[in-house]
Amino acid sequence: MAGTLMPMAPTDPPRALRVDAARNREAILEAARQVFAESGTDAALEEIARRADVGIATLYRRFPTREDLVATAFEPRLHAYRAAAEAAVAAPDPWDGFSGFVRAACAMQAADTGFADVLALTFPATAELDRQLRSATAGLGDVIERAKDAGALRADFALEDLVLLLMANAGVVNATKRHAPNAWKRFAAYMLDAFRAPGASSLPKPISPARLARAIRRSTVPPNGTDRP
Repeated sequence: MAGTLMPMAPTDPPRALRVDAARNREAILEAARQVFAESGTDAALEEIARRADVGIATLYRRFPTREDLVATAFEPRLHAYRAAAEAAVAAPDPWDGFSGFVRAACAMQAADTGFADVLALTFPATAELDRQLRSATAGLGDVIERAKDAGALRADFALEDLVLLLMANAGVVNATKRHAPNAWKRFAAYMLDAFRAPGASSLPKPISPARLARAIRRSTVPPNGTDRP
């Protein structure tokens, strides 16, 4: 009939926008994991946006704060951290469970500078990330008590000492990752030896003097300074 409006064909832009938004979100998270792993959680967000091939405004639309981005980017790492804690709880021997968790957590820090910061609590965590960390390690208190009762762990060890260990290991990882990337293994072994009561020492080989000197020299160069060979 003349004058009758023909129905308009459906259009795709809303769905296309949703697809683009999802793609941008995943690109930002993947770039964030890479940049945080290389440079820690205080890395420039502009570099993350550049690698994700999005504008900084798009990054902030998806993740309004750095803490939101960190918490979401490290969800897979947190799952692995939880699995390590669950393995410690399930271990028949409490010392094996405790020491295995310490080595696993320190290895996770060594593999990812950003996650080293997360476990060391060296950045302002969100309430959700704090909840996830506490939940992941909820069973470790029981592992610690069982190891004490078995005479394997010194009686004055506290769960807070584990936090101190992870803070210290983050420092070791950050200072030595370029020239002595396995230094954390010896440090962790020293700490476990100190925690054990009593226990035989089984330390890895020490860092060579030359590697340690290079690590110290480069860790003291100012951010904008010249790192001469």
